[in-house]
Amino acid sequence: MAQDKDNGQVSYVKAALGWQYNWIALAGAAGFALVSGSALPVLLAAGLELIYLSTVPQMSRFQRLVRSWKYAEEKRERAMSLSALFHEMPPEMRTRYLQLDTSCRAIRENYKRLSSTSQMFVEQMEAKLEGLAQSYLRLLNAAFHHREHLTTTNPESIRHEARELEKGLEKQSPKVQEINRKRIEILNKRVEKYEKVRENCQVIDAQCAAVEDVLQLIRDQSVTMRDPQQLSDHLDNLMRDVEQTEETVREVEAIFELTPLADGEFDAPSSARNRIRS
Repeated sequence: MAQDKDNGQVSYVKAALGWQYNWIALAGAAGFALVSGSALPVLLAAGLELIYLSTVPQMSRFQRLVRSWKYAEEKRERAMSLSALFHEMPPEMRTRYLQLDTSCRAIRENYKRLSSTSQMFVEQMEAKLEGLAQSYLRLLNAAFHHREHLTTTNPESIRHEARELEKGLEKQSPKVQEINRKRIEILNKRVEKYEKVRENCQVIDAQCAAVEDVLQLIRDQSVTMRDPQQLSDHLDNLMRDVEQTEETVREVEAIFELTPLADGEFDAPSSARNRIRS
């Protein structure tokens, strides 16, 4: 059991213990003991279970099997998460994503016609297209929630409230002044955050449009282009740009993690935050 975990993530002993065939064998031993009226089958099963748990988790073939289970589970969870993001968006944004997905499918189909010697690049391209489509969906979803925030926030009203508080400060008691100065600080921060979200929304829109344009170009070129390495370079450059944009989105959304209300008090983050995942 020395190698119980792989990089602190995969417990092979736990996987071996929970494997359905292991439980079938244990249940069979228990059933046989019940029918025979003897505890011997249970004792034998316990001894075999210890041997099983001390050997099978160390086998490289079993470890590969467990890692494949974990990968499949992560893939299902990621698909469910992306599906939830897709269905959160309004119809026009869903249509944009479906159009991009259509372009990706066309590129795949065109490059399936390449010679067998080029299939290695085609497989790499497949993974890059999938990753790019997922990033594009996350960016679209972020743009949707950014716009929701912008439409429900009136910066001029916030500025006006801050100005009105400043006008009456001199006539107030020291304690009231202290409280209202904190209110003014919070209102100014809200305006600052609004401007950053507005700018970030423009960055996301521009990046999404760039992804659409580049994939359209690659789709057009894939009809005649015979060098898959050229396609791979296009996708690499685009992925770098998209990753930088996603990082910018994360930095802006981190602003909303904690909003100070007063000494020792914080506003909890809203459900619209942390939309972009790496």
